[in-house]
Amino acid sequence: MPIPSTTRLSHLLENIGAEEVRFSPDELQELNAAVAQITVHGDRLPAAALAMTGVEAPAR
Repeated sequence: MPIPSTTRLSHLLENIGAEEVRFSPDELQELNAAVAQITVHGDRLPAAALAMTGVEAPAR
């Protein structure tokens, strides 16, 4: 999966290569089932860092 804000050319080239990855329908189903089993714990960033970035979606 590409990661935005890469700082090295080698990483950028690697990230661009992710566009060529293709999954079969069975692989995609297996991946989605595995991801659905993951429980996310905690916040992405500390509250102070989130406040400084200003990029979080507003609460609904």
